[in-house]
Amino acid sequence: MGCERRARLSVSRFLGRSLTGFGRVVLVALTLAPLSACARTERPQRAAEDKAARAQALIEAGNEAYRVGDYRMAARRYAAAAVVRKDDPAAYFGMGMALSKLGRDEEARTAYARARELALKQRR
Repeated sequence: MGCERRARLSVSRFLGRSLTGFGRVVLVALTLAPLSACARTERPQRAAEDKAARAQALIEAGNEAYRVGDYRMAARRYAAAAVVRKDDPAAYFGMGMALSKLGRDEEARTAYARARELALKQRR
């Protein structure tokens, strides 16, 4: 149950009746106070989930570009995913594959090394 609904239910139970007119104004005021605490606790988790979803979408776009042979676009998508989530080994591995296809072997080796480093770090 979300914070807003919990706060509304607790205030409604506290008042013990359905609200009309001035009672609704009081309910809104009483509901907003607990919500400020809820917002502070839920935002960081939601932001992390949004970042992960955005990075995954960019990796999938990179995979599709790679699949059709657009290695330059694939490298861009993987690089964008690595910017969004700096700790995602899949982004760096994909970037290494695309850079390798473009003949940028030294950059590809660096991307592969970073992917390996991150993958080993995540195992621990």
